Amino acid sequence: MALTGEAPPLAAGADAVSPRVVLFDFDGVLVHGDSFALFMRDRYRHSSWRKLLALLSAPLLLLQLPFSRHLPIRTLVRIALLGLGEQRYQGVANAFAATLVRRPKQFCRDGLQALRRHQAAGDRVIVVTGCEHTLASGILQQLGLTGLEVLASRLRPGWLGMRLLHHNVGQRKVQTLAGHGVTEWQMAYGDSMYDAAMLKLAAEAVLVNSTPALCKKMEKALGRAVTRVEWF
Repeated sequence: MALTGEAPPLAAGADAVSPRVVLFDFDGVLVHGDSFALFMRDRYRHSSWRKLLALLSAPLLLLQLPFSRHLPIRTLVRIALLGLGEQRYQGVANAFAATLVRRPKQFCRDGLQALRRHQAAGDRVIVVTGCEHTLASGILQQLGLTGLEVLASRLRPGWLGMRLLHHNVGQRKVQTLAGHGVTEWQMAYGDSMYDAAMLKLAAEAVLVNSTPALCKKMEKALGRAVTRVEWF
């Protein structure tokens, strides 16, 4: 493994026609923490009746937990999004994005600088994230990042509010890229094993702020060395 505090050098591509394709994960790479989880906490923080409903749902959450840790989380997300149609959801998500970008030390300065360097070099930069699309796009726009393609999780309107349509994590990131017409990429930045499928197909895989144990696990999964960077 290679350990460095900077992004790998941006080598000139051999193909003068097609730009290099560079993928960035979002949470943990550009954002410190889970941006959608922060949004959900904010929804509960400003709604007493949602807190009460979540408390009343505790027996259901406990019943779901032995089967999957994701089921209780989905239930809590459903409660947080109750009563929100598509248009209103977009409004509250964008409002939270505007609030989040004002928080000090919430974003990875080095990651944002690396992304901008790739854009300046003429690379095709795609943010591939498990975060919800409206929220991730809103945050990036609030940060002044334009010209990006964003492939993210999606919600859909339901009878009682917005609900999950597509969760863009793990192998699904590769499938989403293929559906977007992208089947090969030169570089990919990730921070966890959820990004293994995306990093495996990259000519150069970069692991951000990982532990030595995670780096070894990732290299075993990929069958080759990765570049490890420490970003702040």
